[in-house]
Amino acid sequence: MPIPESMLSLIRGKASQPAADPVKALAERVLAQHGESVQAIVFYGSCLRSGDDRGGMVDLYAIVDRYRSAYRSWGWGLLNKLLPPNVFYLEITAEGRVVRAKYAILSLVDFERGVSPAWFHSYLWGRFAQPTAVLYARCPEAAERVHAALGQAVVTFLTRVIPCLPVQFSVKDLWLKGLSLSYRAELRAERPEKVAGLFQASSGYYEEITAAALPALPFPVDHVEGLAGCYESRISSGRRAICRAGWKVRSLQGKALSLLRLLKGAFTFAGGLDYILWKIERHTGVAVEVPPRLRRHPILALCVLSWRLYRKGAFR
Repeated sequence: MPIPESMLSLIRGKASQPAADPVKALAERVLAQHGESVQAIVFYGSCLRSGDDRGGMVDLYAIVDRYRSAYRSWGWGLLNKLLPPNVFYLEITAEGRVVRAKYAILSLVDFERGVSPAWFHSYLWGRFAQPTAVLYARCPEAAERVHAALGQAVVTFLTRVIPCLPVQFSVKDLWLKGLSLSYRAELRAERPEKVAGLFQASSGYYEEITAAALPALPFPVDHVEGLAGCYESRISSGRRAICRAGWKVRSLQGKALSLLRLLKGAFTFAGGLDYILWKIERHTGVAVEVPPRLRRHPILALCVLSWRLYRKGAFR
């Protein structure tokens, strides 16, 4: 079903929000490194929510036409195709200070497929259902395809989450449940207060985009009369059971995919091992020390440390 125009209007407005000059400088460096293959650059995550990149890691996605044209090495392109996305570390000096980013490379076709119902795991549609800015688009057609994909991410997210809720639910219930399920489907299970903060940071947008998405859902969802932001769904018990089972499978699948992506990150990041451990500690509160002998062997280090982190309860 086409994305409703009211949704696209909201997404265009959110996507066009201005970014700080250091963030723009990071996007320009990504463009310089990957050239005309880049169709769009999108910005999401904690630095977008806070409006401040100081002390954080800017999250960018470079959407490219083809993997082969994005790299000088065919090997990186093949790896990107087999297990998208490839994630890289970027560090520049802007406004007299160091600004850091991690940016992922993803083809436009994989981006569109990854936010659609055809993509089982929530890795992409769980991320891009959240507010996202478009820092660069090569042409109007590329911009519109990205906007439509962001709208599709919201529709897929709602379709996969609403059957897991009671018949009556609020917008807050919906997004807190969906964000929690998405995080648990990876290695980055978030604390409840962190998930609540994600919703609160953009609660108005979530309310508007949810209402606008209702006509595109594959099952009836109606406003509850007299209760603002409250909805009622009509979904069969069979569909609800399948949906709940799907999230259990995503949780298992996601752990394996996340470990594979972490292994890739040990090579695509400068200081990748330290970054991965910092990321896990930031999201879970669990830290481990890296023995010097393991630092010389990133793959072995990740295997050993993953087991130690698992025993400490970092992966749930």
